[in-house]
Amino acid sequence: MRVFHELTRRSGIHGVPHPVRRSAGDKAGLIGRHVAGLVTRNPFFGRYSSMVVPHPRKPDGIEIYTSELRAALGSSALILDSGINGVPLRGSRNLDFFTSAAGAVHSRSADDPLGIASALSALTGVSVPVGALLAREVPKHLRLRALYRRLLKRHDIKTVYVVVAYFHQHIVGAARDLGIRVVELQHGAISPFHLGYSYPGRPVVADQPDELWTFGSYWSSVADLPAGMQTSVVGSPYLPAAGPKDPSLAVFLSQGTTGGDLLNVAESVAKANPSLRVLFRLHPSEHAADYNPSAGVQLSTSGNTLDLLAKATYQVGVSTTALFEGMALGCRTAVANLPGHEYLAGPIAAGHATLLAAPDHLTTAPLCPTPDIYYAPNSLPHLVHPL
Repeated sequence: MRVFHELTRRSGIHGVPHPVRRSAGDKAGLIGRHVAGLVTRNPFFGRYSSMVVPHPRKPDGIEIYTSELRAALGSSALILDSGINGVPLRGSRNLDFFTSAAGAVHSRSADDPLGIASALSALTGVSVPVGALLAREVPKHLRLRALYRRLLKRHDIKTVYVVVAYFHQHIVGAARDLGIRVVELQHGAISPFHLGYSYPGRPVVADQPDELWTFGSYWSSVADLPAGMQTSVVGSPYLPAAGPKDPSLAVFLSQGTTGGDLLNVAESVAKANPSLRVLFRLHPSEHAADYNPSAGVQLSTSGNTLDLLAKATYQVGVSTTALFEGMALGCRTAVANLPGHEYLAGPIAAGHATLLAAPDHLTTAPLCPTPDIYYAPNSLPHLVHPL
C-alpha cells in the first residue's frame, strides 16, 4: 500500500491521500503525550477478553465503525486507539510510544536485493525508494508484532476486532501467530483496485483477518478476497435517515488524492447549472487553505458529511466511500471522470450512478433503486457475543 501511494503521488496521478502536517511544537507535544501514555494509557494493565482497534477518524468525536460493537462488548473489550494522528477515544489504551519508537529506529540502508525498484521503474517510468521503505517498515513490523504478541498473551484475548487491517498488520500478524480469531470491520469502499482487499485468484496471503464484516452484500463479491477469509453482512448502524431533500443542493465529495481536479469539475458544474447550490465538501484530512474556489462553489468543512448528504439531491465524487453512503441516503449520483472513477464501475454499469460526461448532465443522474446491497439494515448485535 505504501509503495502504491508513493507511485501514484510521484507520477502525479494522485495527491497524498491523508496529508498530515505537524509543526515543531506539534511534534514536541506528541512526544509528551507518548511518554504520559506509558502510565495513563498502558494496555498491559487490567484484564480483557477481546480487543478492538477503532478507526482514527472521529467526526464530531464519534468513531462510527465500532461504536455499536464497543457498546455490545462493554468492559470485556480492550479499546486500543492511537493518538498519533487523532484524538483517542475516552478510556482507550495505546502503545503509541513504542509505535513511534519502532519507526524511528531503523537502518539507513537502501538495499533492494530483489531489484523491485528497478523493475517498477522500468514498468512505470517512476522511481520509488523501495529499499528505504523496506529498511524502515520491515524492522518496525517485526518489533511491533513481537510487542503485540506479549499484549495478547497477557490478556488471553479471544477475538481481535480491527478497522483498516492492512495498516495494522503487526496486530493481525501477532494474533494469527497465537491462533486468535481476527475480525475486520469494513470502513470504506472495496473494489478490484484496492490493494488492501483485492487478490486476484484468491491466493493464501499472510497476516489477513479471518473474517470481514461488511456493510452489504455487494462488498463480499466485488473483489477477490484472500483465501479463507469469510464475510458476513452486518449493515450500517451509523447511517442517519434521509431527510427532506433540498432540490438545489449538489455536494461534491473531495478527497486528498483528487481534490484539486474535482474542484475544477465543481466549478464547471456550478457555471453550467446556476440554479444549483454547489458545496465542495472537504475530506476530514484535507485543509481548507489548499483550496480557493471560484464564485458559485462554497467550501464545506463544518458539520457531519452524512447529515449533509441526507439533505442533498445530487452528489459528485470519484472513489470516496461517501458516494455509496449518499446512494443509500437517496442522492442522485454522478462520478467525475478522474483517476479512480473505476472504483464505481459496478454501480455505473448497474445504473445506480452515472459517469459525468458534461457539466450540464448532473441533473440527469440516477437514484439507486436497491441501496440495501451497499448498506443493509443493521444486524451487528446478532454477531457479537461478549465473553
